[in-house]
Parts: sequence; C-alpha cells; structure tokens
Amino acid sequence: MTNPSFDPSRRAALSLGVAAAGALFAGQAAANSLNPREATATADPDGPFKGKVIAVTGGNSGIGEATVRAFAMAGAAVMFCARRDALGREVEGSVRAAGGEATWVQTDVRDPDQVKRFVEATVETYGRIDVLFNNAGIFMTPGAIEEISVENYRDMMATNADGVFFGLKYALPVMKQQGGGVIVNMASVAAHRGFGATAHYNASKHAVIGMTKAAAATSAKDNIRVVSISPLAVDTPMLRESFDFQGLTYEAMAPNFVTPRIMTAHEMAEAVMFLASDAATSMNGMDLDVTGGQLA
Repeated sequence: MTNPSFDPSRRAALSLGVAAAGALFAGQAAANSLNPREATATADPDGPFKGKVIAVTGGNSGIGEATVRAFAMAGAAVMFCARRDALGREVEGSVRAAGGEATWVQTDVRDPDQVKRFVEATVETYGRIDVLFNNAGIFMTPGAIEEISVENYRDMMATNADGVFFGLKYALPVMKQQGGGVIVNMASVAAHRGFGATAHYNASKHAVIGMTKAAAATSAKDNIRVVSISPLAVDTPMLRESFDFQGLTYEAMAPNFVTPRIMTAHEMAEAVMFLASDAATSMNGMDLDVTGGQLA
C-alpha cells in the first residue's frame, strides 16, 4: 500500500540532497584532515558551552592552554592551573581580553593538597565543575631504562600519573554531589606502544588508561563519564623541546606519520570538547585515538 501523501519527486529530491550533502561533507573531511581549522579568536558568550564550568590542569601552555581558550571562546567559565605563575597569568589576561571567562590558580599537581585546593577553588569561584581535563604532564629526556635516573622516573610518575589520580580523587565527589560531570584524562600514543627510549613516560600514560577505565566503571551510575585522549605529535612547546634535544625537525618527522603532519593543539582541544559534550554521552571508559591514524 502506497502512502497517498508521498510524492515520488520528493524522494528523488531527498536522494539528491543526501548525495549532495555527502559529497559536501566528504570534501570538507578530506580538506580538514590535512588542513585543520584554526581556533576562534573571540569569545561567544552564548556558545555551546554557555553556563558550563571547566577545570583544566596544565592549562598555561600547549594542549592545556588551547583547551582553556577553546572552552572560554565557546562560552564556558574556565578555571585552570599549572606551575608557572607568570605564564598562567598571561594566559588568563589574554583569554579575558578576547571576551572569555578564565581564572588562573597556581598549582603543582604532584602535591595532593594543591590539587584539592584547586578543585575547591573552582567550586568556590564558579559553583560546580561540569568538566575536568586532567592534562598536566611532562616529557623527560629519552633514554634506555638503565640510563633513566630514579629522580626522573619518580617526577614523571608524580606529574603524569599521580596528578591524574589526585584530579579524579577530588573532582569525583564534587560531580557526584552535583549530579554528574565529565572527566577527560590525557593519555598518549605511548599508552599503547612500548617505545624503548621512554619507559618512564610509557608507564605514566599506561597508568592513565588504567585509571580512566576504573573510574568510569565505578562512576557511570552517578551520571559521570570518564574518558581519555591519546595524541601523537602535537605542535606544543614540549614537543619542540623534545625535537630540539634529539636534533629532529617537523619537516623530517611528518612524513613518517600516517597523516603526514604534526597535529595542532587546537585539534586536541576540539577532541576534548567533543568528549565533554552531549554528542558523546555513550562514550565512557574509552580512550580516543587522536593520532591521525597512527594507532590504526
């Protein structure tokens, strides 16, 4: 039985529309994969994260800074921390100059008391924490295990792994009390590969994956999602320092990657924003591959 209200010409138009849309988006995807879009320079107070409160550790440089800016430009109120005070205040000032809302708190994530105070300060300032991005991390000088000092190993684990643990420990109760939230942890391609010259870094990022899964399993019932992202090479001061130390250049390294370029910090920020959004409500306990296909 046919539907008397259905016009066959409408089916053809719909088919044409779907095909045209598919071609359009395919073209955009192909272009964007090699030419990522740039960050928004001016805040939109009515943006998609209007009314949301975001907390970011390691927010004064690299991916953390890009994420602070991206959320603030999208209408969120952002509390962020790291160790270097002058740099943090500079980021705070520039975000506010662009019309965004951001507050800087100097914090060393290796110290549980300081992380606790950062979480408490966020709630005191903005009333809640909708999203926590556990981003703070360091990358030590590469070397074989026998060449890595005990001090370097411990500092790596204290920053990259302990810092994530402390963020989870103190933010989860806040999110449970307020009725939900999202936590995004910074993992790495090194959480999935056994790179021989970065055993301490590998270990710290494998720990992040493990904590992400554990926290997700116990917190889903409280309307809390816990996820992570794993970048490869991202254009940040830390990567440039690493390349300089090893005598490498972007031009020499990029052709070795599946997507033959260095990723941008803003791309990583957009991945965090996606995971924090209602478009990702089914994603919990998972690690998002943002390596451009390197883990495929």
